[in-house]
Amino acid sequence: MPPRRARAHGCRVGEPARMPAWLSDPDPMRSEPVLPLQTADIGGYAMSYTEYGEGAPLVLVHGSLSDCRYWKSQMAPLGRSFRVLAVCLRRYWPETWDGEGDGFSVAQHGADVLAFIDQVAGEPAHVVGHSRGGRVALEAALARPDALRSLTLADPGLPLPGGDDARGGFRQRALELIRDGAVEEGLALFVDTVTGPDTWQRMVPWFKEMVRDNAGTLFGQARETPASLSPQEIASLTLPTLLIGGALSPDPYPAVLDALESWLPQSQRVNIAGSSHGMNLGNPRAFNGAIESFLRG
Repeated sequence: MPPRRARAHGCRVGEPARMPAWLSDPDPMRSEPVLPLQTADIGGYAMSYTEYGEGAPLVLVHGSLSDCRYWKSQMAPLGRSFRVLAVCLRRYWPETWDGEGDGFSVAQHGADVLAFIDQVAGEPAHVVGHSRGGRVALEAALARPDALRSLTLADPGLPLPGGDDARGGFRQRALELIRDGAVEEGLALFVDTVTGPDTWQRMVPWFKEMVRDNAGTLFGQARETPASLSPQEIASLTLPTLLIGGALSPDPYPAVLDALESWLPQSQRVNIAGSSHGMNLGNPRAFNGAIESFLRG
């Protein structure tokens, strides 16, 4: 295992990874999870991440309005078999970003994930991406398939060739609400659109806190226009790939998974029962089990 980079909270350089406090916290509804963050210098950017376990590296890439805390239900279970590394993408928490400047794009985040694999994982890694993080993970895999052992895409957020997102400009509408001071309404619009009606209202306090901490990233995301990937580009990816969907996930996620399943030459697909877009939190036992089963072959 390569030496750890500089740390931010709770771990000395070179110190064995410890069980993060929020993994053993008896109160899962706690609003301020304690995260012992480490940092790595990725092209001059201090990229935060948390780590648990030993074995082949498994890199977790969060989606919109999230960060490494999103994977709290995966760290300890998957850490029994793998060295789990949950990243905080550039401009996301713990950075506070007002939307000014560059550095927020699928391409930049994909490059950061690859640099993170090189510098922190120290060897090819299994990569799991959720929602927008799935698009980032796919970007990394297409750029350098040699850096990945496998790819898992959970309800990946990517435009389909010739497709039209029936949700319209919900990101822009959510951002306008936030700019007008209606932060809760804007965040609720975003979360409910991607996950289902009334999701925001039902969310536990720690999740809402995480989303609020990342509200500024919507400034960057509203400006994004990632190009759709062609079936030929995606079909060129011969990595073992697991496609995970929430059985209750709204459109367009099922259609995206249908397309990827038909294009990827080495793909498997599972649906997580009783869960929508946030299936890793809604049914973590099934989600973690699907990943473990896939990676163990």
